[in-house]
Amino acid sequence: MTDSEVRKLTIMPFAGALRGKVTPPGSKSITNRALLVAALAKGTSRLSGALKSDDTLYMAQALRAMGVTVEEPDATSFVVTGDGRLRAPTAPLFLGNAGTATRFLTAAAALVEGQVVVDGDEHMRKRPIAPLVTALRTLGVAVEAPSGCPPVTIAGQGGFAGGRVEVDGGLSSQYVSALLMAGACARGPVEVALTGKEIGARGYVDLTLATMAAFGAKVSQPDAASWRIEPTGYRAADYLIEPDASAATYLWAAEVLTGGAIDLGVPAAAFTQPDAKAHALIAAFPNLPAEIDGSQMQDAVPTLAVLAAFNRTPVRFTGIANLRVKECDRVSALSQGLSRIRPGLGVEEGDDLLVASDPGLAGQTLPAEIDTFADHRIAMSFALAGLKIGGITILDPACVAKTYPDYWRALASLGVRFEGEAP
Repeated sequence: MTDSEVRKLTIMPFAGALRGKVTPPGSKSITNRALLVAALAKGTSRLSGALKSDDTLYMAQALRAMGVTVEEPDATSFVVTGDGRLRAPTAPLFLGNAGTATRFLTAAAALVEGQVVVDGDEHMRKRPIAPLVTALRTLGVAVEAPSGCPPVTIAGQGGFAGGRVEVDGGLSSQYVSALLMAGACARGPVEVALTGKEIGARGYVDLTLATMAAFGAKVSQPDAASWRIEPTGYRAADYLIEPDASAATYLWAAEVLTGGAIDLGVPAAAFTQPDAKAHALIAAFPNLPAEIDGSQMQDAVPTLAVLAAFNRTPVRFTGIANLRVKECDRVSALSQGLSRIRPGLGVEEGDDLLVASDPGLAGQTLPAEIDTFADHRIAMSFALAGLKIGGITILDPACVAKTYPDYWRALASLGVRFEGEAP
C-alpha cells in the first residue's frame, strides 16, 4: 500500500437485514494447486473460475519465471502451457506472503536443473518451512533454509529418484501437499508418510489429491498416514475451480448476524474445501457450541471468533495452535482485536482462544481500531463486527487483496457503507 492509499476504513453499522447476491471469488487453495500441476503438465490447460489475487498472481508470475506460459484471457481464467519441465529462474522467486505458493514451489524446485531461491516478504520470512526442507533432504535434494523459514535455496538436479519420505505435517498440511504434487514428477514412485497421525487441516490434502487426479496423477493410500505417488507426470486438462469456502464464511456470517439472505450462487453442501464445515456452526448462531475445534477449518476460525462475540454464551476455540504461524499470529491478533472492542472480550489461554460472548454488544458504539497485522482474514472477519457495533475501524484494509480483492465492493453491493474510500 502506498502512502496515497487509504490506511483506515470504518464500517458503518447496518440496521436492517443484508440481502442480495454475491459471488465469492474462486478458491485460492485450489487455484494455486491447479496452477502448479498445470505448469508441470505437457500441453495447454485452461483453469476457469480461478481466483485472481495477490497469492495466485505471485504463483503465476513465479511459474512464468520458470519458463511456463501463463496467460490470463479474462478475470477468472488462466491458460497454462508447458512441456512438463520447470527451468531455473534468473532471479529469486519473490512470493510475498503466499504460503501455498512458497511451500509448493520449494518442493517443485527440486525438479529444476539449477539453483532456485524461494523468498517472500517480512511476514513470510517468519513462517516455518523446516519440516519440508528436512523431508526434501531425505529424497536427496540439496536444499538450505538457515533460519528454518524462507528464503530457501534449492540446488536442483533436474529431479529426484523417488523413495520413502517422512514429513511432520503437524504445523501445516501444505508440506504434505507440496511433496505429493512434486512426487508425481519423480523418477520413481514416492511414498509420503506422516511422522505422526497429526496433520494440520487434512481436508486440504484431499483437495491436492483431487487436483492431481484431474491432471492424470495416480495416488494410492496404504493407510491413514501415508500416500504412494506413481511417477506418471501430469497431462494437460481443463479444470473448473469452485468458489472459495473461506471467503464464503464472511458472507454466511454477515447473513446470520443481520438476519438477512445472501445468495452465493452455490449451496454450502457443494463446497469440497475444509472451511465449508463452518457453515453448520454459523447456521447455529446465536447458539454456537461452548467449544469449537478449529483444527480442520483453520481459516474459518477468525470468522467464527468474531461471530462468537455476539453469541448467547461464551465460546472456547481449541486446536488452533497452527494459527500462530499463519500470515500473522492469528490467535493473538483475534484476542487483541476483540479486546480493543471491549477489554477481556477475547482472551488467550495457552493456545486456546476464549471469547466472552455478549449479545448486548450489538447496537453499541465502541470505537476500536483493529490492527490487521497485514492479515486479510483479520481484516475481513472484524468487518463483521462493524455491522453491529459503531466505530469499528479496520487498519490496512487493502490487505484483503491477498485472497479477496473485491471484498469491500461485495459488502457495498449489499448496502454496507464505510467512512473512508474502500481500496
